[in-house]
Amino acid sequence: MRKTIYPSKTLPSTILPSRPSPLAIDRRRFCKAIALSALSSGGFLRGLAAAPTKSDAYRLVAKTDRERILKAGTLYLTQKPVTITSYHSDRSPGGVHDFFSQADYFWPNPKDPNGPFINRDGQSNPDNFNEHRKAMIALSIQMPALTSAWLLTGERRYGESACNHLRAWFISSETRMNPNLEFSQGVHGVSTGRSYGIIDTLHLVEVARAASLVAAKFLRKEETTALMGWFRDYLQWMKTSDKGQKERDALNNHAMCWALQAAEFARLIGDGETRSRVHRQYTDILLPNQLGADGSFPKELARTKPYSYSIFNFDVMACLCQSLKGAGQDLTIFKLADGRGLCKAAEFLYPYLKDKSTWPYPKDVEHFDSLPVRSPGLLFAGLACEKPEYLSVWKTEDPDPTDREIIRNYPVRQPLLWV
Repeated sequence: MRKTIYPSKTLPSTILPSRPSPLAIDRRRFCKAIALSALSSGGFLRGLAAAPTKSDAYRLVAKTDRERILKAGTLYLTQKPVTITSYHSDRSPGGVHDFFSQADYFWPNPKDPNGPFINRDGQSNPDNFNEHRKAMIALSIQMPALTSAWLLTGERRYGESACNHLRAWFISSETRMNPNLEFSQGVHGVSTGRSYGIIDTLHLVEVARAASLVAAKFLRKEETTALMGWFRDYLQWMKTSDKGQKERDALNNHAMCWALQAAEFARLIGDGETRSRVHRQYTDILLPNQLGADGSFPKELARTKPYSYSIFNFDVMACLCQSLKGAGQDLTIFKLADGRGLCKAAEFLYPYLKDKSTWPYPKDVEHFDSLPVRSPGLLFAGLACEKPEYLSVWKTEDPDPTDREIIRNYPVRQPLLWV
């Protein structure tokens, strides 16, 4: 039987620590800790009066996802990296190395079929060019899965294969993508590219997280320099371009997605100043302006897909808080004076993730039946807010959705890389 190896992870001692007096243990905290401990390691007895440690969280995810990760890793070992240079559209105003996509919810105008497209919110146009998106989503699924398989087993073949994707997308002059999104989510007859298109590279967030773990082990020095240069250039474009600044200042999930990207790309390249700025953006702007007093996201509830967008923004918010650990106050437990924070958002959404039939708002115009799927936000909030019931639901949800629309709005698939 192959021995499991956990690179760079220190497993907790299996020796039972001395117990404090029962009178000194808060009953509610005691019960939570026992439940969390059982979930995280199948009955492992540690920290009777303490919240789960980082090692506990890793063990929980590793145990839950081990079979899934190794199955995916083995499959993706056989698949070569494919980048946007393999696909080109006559609709694209850019070159072969420029990412191109079309705005999802824009359609031909029945009254003017050859004129500018018009908006039908929440209804994706199936005739859009989506090949670049599909290629990037494949990258976001395969490369992190290979990295997770390497973490679980220590086998070089997984790490080397993961880095082949990094070489193809960000290093090789023949296949790399240009570090900007000038031509993303354009609208026929209106714009060749829009600020909203920056959400397309949300699928690079987990790639960057995985790269922070695996690149130094398997890339040559000059390759690592090129990789960091790509993300540095792209982050600079996000921060200084008109499209990037407009997306940063959006009023809904788009700003949250910009922040998660900026935080994680900055984490990869060691840009502490940007991480500090995004930390302030969350505490001073995003949280106060987007989260309602009841823990809902009012701007997402006003959409034609309120359930989907509420879950999506919650997941991105939770991932942002997780990404910014070490950049200042721990945002997973941070809350405003009125109590608004990640735990409040999770408290609002949890019942509807557990039982969708209780959702009191309008159903989404599309893809409502494909939800919910496994929510990374529920995992991170369950750990941070000491809610074992969140973890129980997280473990039972589908981690590998097949609905293309759901996949498009699913940024984190390998939580092992985040805990």
